[in-house]
Amino acid sequence: MAIVKRTVPAPPARVFAVLADGWSYSDWVVGTVHIRDVDPSWPEPGSRLHHKAGPWPFSLQDSSTVVSMTPDRELTLKAGLWPLGQARVRILLEPEGTTSTRVTIEEDFEAGPLLMLRNKLNDLVLHRRNVESLRRLSDIATREKADQA
Repeated sequence: MAIVKRTVPAPPARVFAVLADGWSYSDWVVGTVHIRDVDPSWPEPGSRLHHKAGPWPFSLQDSSTVVSMTPDRELTLKAGLWPLGQARVRILLEPEGTTSTRVTIEEDFEAGPLLMLRNKLNDLVLHRRNVESLRRLSDIATREKADQA
């Protein structure tokens, strides 16, 4: 399992607002190149966002489904990338004071061929990808916070 943490200089509500905007996922989730559609109820449990991942002409179309959600606190997804597999991604938001949030991403494969190939190298790749994803998420949350000022 890959676990990555980062302190974002924005309150949990601001960070969660980015997570709640399904159309923004291709802006911050490394590897997601295009969002094709987002269910109107996103990020309610059971709702889905439909994405394209990977470089053309090898990109794959699939969807990610919300497993659980607590506003401003937690979002858990089943992220599909079939035929390669599926991962469970849990994003936790913890306030640090009144103006910052400790964001933790926990990601692990749970189905498909990538599950059988799980090893330290895969964990390292997921770790590096999620470090960059959290950097991008932080940039968006911080930028949007500044836009509201």
